Amino acid sequence: MVHSHTCHTLTTTLAENMIKHTFYVGFTVIAVSLVLNWASLSSAIAADGPRSHGLPGTLAGILEKGTLRVGVSLFTPWTIKQRNGQLVGFEIDVAKQLAKDLGVKPEFHVLEWEKMMPALLKQEIDIIAGGMVITPQRALKVNFSQPYDSSGIGLVTNIPLTKTFQGSHDLNRSEVLITAVTGTIAEDVARRVFPNATIKTVSSSQEAIQAVAKGKVHAYVEHEPITTFIVLDNPDTVDEPLSKPLLETRAGFAVNKGDPDFIHFLNAWIVSHEADVWLSSAHNYWFEGVEWRKDLADTP
Repeated sequence: MVHSHTCHTLTTTLAENMIKHTFYVGFTVIAVSLVLNWASLSSAIAADGPRSHGLPGTLAGILEKGTLRVGVSLFTPWTIKQRNGQLVGFEIDVAKQLAKDLGVKPEFHVLEWEKMMPALLKQEIDIIAGGMVITPQRALKVNFSQPYDSSGIGLVTNIPLTKTFQGSHDLNRSEVLITAVTGTIAEDVARRVFPNATIKTVSSSQEAIQAVAKGKVHAYVEHEPITTFIVLDNPDTVDEPLSKPLLETRAGFAVNKGDPDFIHFLNAWIVSHEADVWLSSAHNYWFEGVEWRKDLADTP
């Protein structure tokens, strides 16, 4: 005969074992369910990863494709076309070094200035490396790196048309024609500094240079040192009347919004090449020297 205490002990032990078994089975089911769910989630992330992180215009997409699509515009000495059709200039050197440090190949897209920003926003290019001046208005549409170059907005005048002028204030009259390239900071400066003058915009610096050199306009507002080169090439017809620029500017790389990794890389690249003086050396070669001008297809 089993003692009542023993029966109670057996009953208790059996109940505990059943509870433990139930808990173990339940825990196992939950664990398996979590593993399966995590596996499904991991598969989904893995499947979605390349699409979300390798989009055109992003740092990951550039590295994945092995090509950096660079938007440039023909402004001497930023981007110049030589007689053999080859592109050279400060921004070309910058873009080539940037692509080299990324381990990719540069692919240059030469665009009219006003088409540069739309091309970036449409992801037809990955980056603008064209001496684009950083402004709050532009920063609403694109992300800028920190500045990697500085310049100024200058002024040249046609000597025969302005020989009776007493100063720059005489340019601020409705009968005075002043030209600038469409969509540039120079155009904005021309409109602000000479609000009463007639501002005639053109699509390229070459067109504006011809206009002021041939007396079709009284003056041309443009980035330095373009203004200096114009005077050097047309000493009898063009003058640079101001001792200081109309405006000091800072230029940065422009990329599409939504990719902080790209901006972080660009900023690190700028810091590194300011420290090793590569950027200043490249700037001095193109902005202070004139040796490179002998190979130009058209003198700026």
